[in-house]
Formats: sequence, structure tokens, C-alpha cells
Amino acid sequence: MAVQRQQGETFMVHQVEGAAGDMQELTVENVEAALCQLYFHPDMERKNAAQKWLTQAQGSAQAWHFCWALLGADKLPEVQFFGACTLHTKISSHWSDLPADQHEHLRVQLLSHILHFSSGPKMVLTRLCVALSSMALNLIPHVWSQPVADMVQAFQPQSPEGAEATQDPQVHCLALLELLVVLPEEFQSSRLTQTRRAQLREALAGEWTTVCPLLRQLLQSQDSSTQVKQKVLRCLSSWVGLDIPLGESQELVQDCFTTLSNPELFDTAVETIVNSVSQPDCQRYSNALVSLVPLVMGLQDQLKTAVQEGDMETTHGICRIAVAMGETHSRVLLEQVDHWQEYLALVNMILFCTGIPGQYPVSETTSSLTLTFWYTLQDDILSLEEEKQAIYLQVYRPVYFQLVDVLLHKSHYPSQEEYASWSSDDKEQFRIYRVDISDTLMYVYEMLGAELLSNLYERLGRQLMDPQQSTGWQDTEALLFGFQSIAETIDVNYSDVIPGLIGLIPRINISNVMLADTVMYTIGSLAEWLVDHPVMLGGMLPMVLQGLVRPELSVSSVSTLKRICRECRHDLGPYTQDILNVSQDVLVKGIHKSSQCMWLMQALGFLLSAMPMEEILGKLHSLISPHVQQLETMAQQTPDPDKKQSIIHILAMLSSLFTTLDTKRHADGLEGTPHLRPTHHPVAVVLQQLYPLIQNILSKWLKDSEVVEAVCGVFDKSVRNLLLDFGPLVAQLSGTLGQIYAACPQASALDLASQMVGIFAGEEPHICSIKSLLEVLTSSTLTRFRQGVNDDPDVAESFMCLHAQVLKRRPDVYMSAHLDVKALFYCGILALKFPETSTVKAASLFFTELLPCCKNVSPLGDVLQGHGKVLTEAVLQAVGGGSPRSLNEYFSEVLLSLSGHCPALLSRWLKECLQSEGFPSAHVSPEQKLTFTQQLLREQSNKRRVKEIVKEFSLLCRGLQGSGHSDY
Repeated sequence: MAVQRQQGETFMVHQVEGAAGDMQELTVENVEAALCQLYFHPDMERKNAAQKWLTQAQGSAQAWHFCWALLGADKLPEVQFFGACTLHTKISSHWSDLPADQHEHLRVQLLSHILHFSSGPKMVLTRLCVALSSMALNLIPHVWSQPVADMVQAFQPQSPEGAEATQDPQVHCLALLELLVVLPEEFQSSRLTQTRRAQLREALAGEWTTVCPLLRQLLQSQDSSTQVKQKVLRCLSSWVGLDIPLGESQELVQDCFTTLSNPELFDTAVETIVNSVSQPDCQRYSNALVSLVPLVMGLQDQLKTAVQEGDMETTHGICRIAVAMGETHSRVLLEQVDHWQEYLALVNMILFCTGIPGQYPVSETTSSLTLTFWYTLQDDILSLEEEKQAIYLQVYRPVYFQLVDVLLHKSHYPSQEEYASWSSDDKEQFRIYRVDISDTLMYVYEMLGAELLSNLYERLGRQLMDPQQSTGWQDTEALLFGFQSIAETIDVNYSDVIPGLIGLIPRINISNVMLADTVMYTIGSLAEWLVDHPVMLGGMLPMVLQGLVRPELSVSSVSTLKRICRECRHDLGPYTQDILNVSQDVLVKGIHKSSQCMWLMQALGFLLSAMPMEEILGKLHSLISPHVQQLETMAQQTPDPDKKQSIIHILAMLSSLFTTLDTKRHADGLEGTPHLRPTHHPVAVVLQQLYPLIQNILSKWLKDSEVVEAVCGVFDKSVRNLLLDFGPLVAQLSGTLGQIYAACPQASALDLASQMVGIFAGEEPHICSIKSLLEVLTSSTLTRFRQGVNDDPDVAESFMCLHAQVLKRRPDVYMSAHLDVKALFYCGILALKFPETSTVKAASLFFTELLPCCKNVSPLGDVLQGHGKVLTEAVLQAVGGGSPRSLNEYFSEVLLSLSGHCPALLSRWLKECLQSEGFPSAHVSPEQKLTFTQQLLREQSNKRRVKEIVKEFSLLCRGLQGSGHSDY
């Protein structure tokens, strides 16, 4: 065979040089040559050419004939495989091409070839089985009423369909089972209408009465080989996907449990049993489910042996079965009150799996499978009627207390030395595992309530008061982890153990990093409780500040300080200076990474916000002075990449600080005494003082988009926070922003301008500055559009959003002779043609804001009158295939707005655009265009209906109506 392959390759590569170019004659020789080129030629272009030609060949009418020649016994397996694939392609995609009088002949041929290939090659046999399955799906139920019975008959020894009596019966049996495996799989993967799918599902389910006895007989037979039993298991797994009632497969599923003792069948048996008991329909067959529970419990000895021997595969498989049974059907099994002890035993088996010895994920991975079960069981118990719930709570509360012990033990870290040796992937898996345990503990609290917190507190107290009670730092860490998991999401404000916990925490030695991390997070989770008990802050803050100076505790300590400063800011007066001193020190020393520096600045913003107004500015100056000095130094120096990153970092820290420094509380408290109201926000004062420095930085970095974006970020965060208090800076910033954008057009400048428009466009003292800024930005962007902005969709998007904001807040600015409204209108049309969703969405928003203003703003009305047809044409072209279908909802919004605000004009534009032959697509007829126009013009407010109309028209234009693609 190897010699034949080599000779064939030499001959065929030469032969196919022309064959895979233009469409050559569809001969068997040319197909073989193309296949040889596809499989063996080293040149990827030749392979691609061969692939393309072969795909065309499969679609041809001749393929019905040459595929049989390719299945000849003398052909290479690759050639035979292509012949079988071609048969499947023809049957599944070109069935209507085959005359009905040839169906029976095709069926006989297929069965004959399946019997012939029973002994292999396996890949050819499987594809032939898939082809016959596809044929059956085309003929069921009216033409071929009992396909499975006929298939079984065809594979009987010396059957009239052409079985070879000399062939091993087991080989035929395996081929039949392969056919029975792929039949439901082909049904599941076929593209079918809902009605046809339901019809086929019912017909195939009716065939189960033939399949089930055969599978039981083969599984129970002493003569069946392991290979046959493997196929039987796969076959059951495939058929249960057809929603075969558990009542009709119960005995076969029970038989499957006997195969779990065979190591060669174990994995497949597990998969089959899990699939069988996980079908939602099983819940209707409570008696069948109850009968399976003892079989699951019968696996306990095998499970315990596997655990003792470290057999993770067997442990994992048995656990999967127990969880599938317990989790999928917990409600049904709870309802079987007479069998409560059996289900309790199953729950305890799952608890054993949760607590499987070993360190996740390095020496066991099974315990994680059980975690969602505990939530499901608890949820089902708590949803029972009151009487049953009371009984089951009494039964299961002890189980859940055991579960807490198990979960806390499983959450233990290994020793620091061992943990350091783990791979980053193992560490990440363990982190996720602990998050899942944390979620589970949170759910468990709903069942156990305050008693759970008391239990954890007592255990923690014993450990910290009597060191002999603890076996290591992991015990303390696990108990704190349990507290934190609950306090993070549950309101513990009324828990009487929290004061005791707060008293215990300072006793913890936080020299160990993992323990210290958890201490920090636990304190953070209690921040809301500390608001109501500020006297306890004195015990907590020193620990947090102690953690703040340790780089290894960066994330936990900074996030905890931020939570305390946000929640407890009004009670931090006595500690403010300590917090500022330590924070300033760690910031200057660069102890934390950039993102943690931002969090820390946000924390300090919250802290400063609660200070007396007369003190804020001084503290603010003191805090930022070292960073401002650093900025001043760098501003004097020649630009280089290192300085650039430092500049961006400092500007980002200022942005973060200004985001949370909010003095509105003081202003609100001074209502009624306007003479005491502060005239300038501290951030506004600082920004005015920093302005020359910022301009100096810009003068050297004006062309650098990252530095410009960082500068815009400082002002953007400040505008959002200060709102009208930003007023003193509006005129100055408007001028600077115009200069920035003219030199380096980018989205961040436009976004900042949008914020300013949103806040100040209605303020008369600032309208001149806003108008001037808008004119500069618009002029620069229009120039950019004329040069082509396809490479910068962000600018186009932000520009559209800016003008949508202007149209919403101050449409009268378009009366200005300095704004080229016509050019702006065409920019919107260009933006609609972008492929990016966000840009098209912004352009759509621009037009839906513009159209209602046309009546009252004459320049807008004039441009709509003169150029609305171009807009309509662009939208129709996009809907008709010029843009992805996913964007249609935005085009439908533009059409709805046109219909609602200028129906007469839209009617004329639609008529003029759609009368062009082939527009927007050759797939739509004049009648379909007319229907679309009439439907659209009837709707002037129904958004959902317009979307449906546009979607349907778009499918027609693309030739997809009724193709099955219309759902995608």
C-alpha cells in the first residue's frame, strides 16, 4: 500500500496541476489526483486550490456517480473517505436532486457498502453510517417507516441485503451499533424546521422499542466483547438525547451500572449513566429515579477504594454519577418522603466527595464537582411547603454544619513552601475554587443563619486564645475566609458576634502573607458594619496601615482602605493624618503598582471629602505636592519614553483623586446660608493652579495621543464630579481643548467636550465658550473626514456622540454661520457606513436627535430637504447587504425617525431610490420593494414593528429568506 501511495502521489501531483485550477472534467482520476494534492502536496496554495475544486466537485450532479467508484476496494483510505463524505453531502444537501425511484437502490447500496467496510477503515465506515442516517431522516416516517428494524434485519447473518456469511458476526454487530449511534447524532446536528424536528423526534423515539431490547441483550451477553459493550453504552448515550422516557430505558440504565467494575468500560459507562439521568424529562419518572438510588449507593465501596488508592479517574467518575443524580433530581427525591433515608444517604455520599482528601487542584479535582449541588439542595428544601420544610431542615441542618467544616478544610492553603512551588495555572485554579467555596458558604448561611456565624466565632476564639487549639495559620485563615465570604454579601449589621470578631482580629499575627491578605479582606467586608460602630475603627485601621506598607499585600490592603474611606469617611477625623502620612509615604516610595495607586488616590479623595472645607485645600496641596514637583521637573526636560510613562501615571493619579473628592455634602449642609457657601471647589482651585504646568506639558507632548488622553482624563473626571462647580475653568479649557484637538484629533478630546456640552450648554455665561469650542472641533473633524477617517472609527464615533449631545441640549447653535451643517450631515452618512457597531450606533443616535430639530432649526431643515434622499439611500444600501445584519436595528431607528418626522419626504425618497433596478439588491422584486415601502410608511412610532420590517427586507435583499440563516 505504501508503494502504491508513493507511485500514486508522483503520478497524481503531475496530473492535477491543471485539474485543481479551472474546473476540469469530473473523472474519478481527476478527483483522486486532487485528493492526492490536498493530502500530500507541500505547497499550501496547491492544497487550497485542490480543496476548492473538490468542494465544487461534491456539489456537482456527477458526484452521485463517481462517489461509488471512490469507494472501491483498491482505493486508498483517504480516497474512500472522500467518497463516503461526498455521499453524505449529496444526501444531506442535494437530496431533492435524486429521483424517488432511485431511493431504494441507494439504500441497498449503502447497506451493502457499510457491511463491506464493517472491518474498516473506521473513518470510512462512520461516514457511510452518517450518510445512511441522513437518508433515513429524509424518508422517515412516510417512505421509510421502520428504519431501525430494517437496519437490524440487514445485519443479521446471511441477510438478503448481502451480508457475507464468512465474516465475523461481531464485526457486523459493531457496524450496526455504529449506525445506531450516529442516527440520533445526525438528527441532532441536522438543520431542520421546528415542525419537522418534532415529527422526526417522535418517529425515532418510536424506534426505541426495537433498539432497547437489542442493547440489553448485547450488554448482558457473556459472549459480547468489551468493544461491543463500549458501543452499546455509546448507543444508549446517543439515544437518550432524543428524550427517551426514563421509564422505557430504566432497566438498560440499571444494566450500565454493572459495567462500572470493568476498567475498560468505566469512562464510557460514567458518561452514559450521567447523560441518562441528567435528562430533564426524567423527573416525570420518580419511581424509576428512586430505583436507581440504591445502585448509586452501591458504588460507595468502589469509591472509597479508589480514594485510598489515589485513583482520581474512578473517584471523579463515581462522583459525577452521584452529583448528576442528586443535583438534577433533588426536588423529586425530596418529594419521595417515604424514601428520605435513601436520599439522605446519597447526600452523605456527595458530602464525602466534597471532602475527598487531597489538595485541590494538585492532588484532587473531584470536590469542585459537588459545590453547585449544595445550593440546589438547599434551594429545593427552602421552597418546600412549610411542614415538609420543617422536617427536612431538622434532617439536613447537621449535614450542612458538617459541610461548613469540610469546605473550610478544603479551602486551606498548603504550606508557603509548597504553594510557592505551584504553577501559576494551579494557583489560579485554586483561587477560583476558593471563590466557589465562598459562594457556597454564602448560600449555606441562608439555611444555618446566625448559628453559623456563632460557630465560626467560637472556633476562631478558641484558636486565638489557646494556640494549642490551632494546627497552623491555615486554620485561622480558613475561619476568617468563612466570615469574609458571608459578610461580603449578607447583612451582618445585626449579628452579635461581629463585635467579638473585631476584638479578635488585632490578636492575629499577620506575618504570613496569605493570612494577612484574608485579614485585610475580612476587615474590608466589615466596612459597612464599622459605619454604625465607629468606635471600633481604632482597632482596625492600624492593621490596614500596617498592611499598606507591604508590597505583597498591595491589592488587599489598598482595596480595604478604599472601602473604609468610602463607607466610614465621616468618622475618620481622628485618623486622617495617619492615613495621609502612610499613604503619602507609600506613594512617594512607589511601593504599589499603578492600578493600586489609583485605588489609593480614590480612597484619599473619599477621605478628604469628609474634612472641614477650610482644611481640604491645605491637605490636598500637601498630598499632591511631591507629584506636582515631579511633573514640573519632567516638564522642563527633553521628552523621552520613561518620562512619558511617569507623566501619564501622575496624571492618572490626579484623575483618580479628583473622581472621588466630592464636597457636595458641605454645600448641601449650608443651604439657606448662601453667604457661607464656598465659592470654589478645592479641585477647581487646584486645577487652576496646575493649569500652567499642564499647558507646559502639552506644549512638549501635544502630538502624543497617550499624554493628551491622560490630560483629558484629568479634566473629564473633574467635570463629571464637580458639574457646575467646574465653571471657572470652562473658558480656559475650551481654548486648550480646541488647540489640543486641532494638533492631534482624538476621541478623548471629543468625549471631554461632550461632557462639557452636557453640563454647560444650558448655562448662559458659558455658551460662547462652548460654541467656539464646538466650531473648532467640528471644523477640524470635517477636515479629517474629507481626508478619510476609516482608520479611526473612535474619532467618528465620539464626533457623532458629541453632536448628538449638542442636538439634545442646544440645537440653536446650528444657526451659527460658522458650522457647516451640510458637511456635518454627510459625516453622519459616512459614519453609518463604518463596520464598527459602536460607530454606527453613534451615527444612528446623531440622526435620531437631528430629525426632530429640523422643524425649528432652519439650517437643519434645509439640509434635510436637500440631502435626505442621500441619507435614505445610504440606509437602504446598508440594509440591503452593504453592512452586517447585526447593525440593522440602528438603521431601523433612523428609518423610524424619518417616518415619524418627515413621512411625505421619506415616501418620495423611498420611491426614487427603490425604482432603480438592482437597488439595493438584485434579489428583491419591484413588488417586494413596494410592500416594504408601504409597511414602513404605515409605522411612525412602533419601534419593534419597524425592526421586523427592516429585518425581513434585509433577508430578502441577501437571498436568505427562509434559508435557515434567517435565525442567525
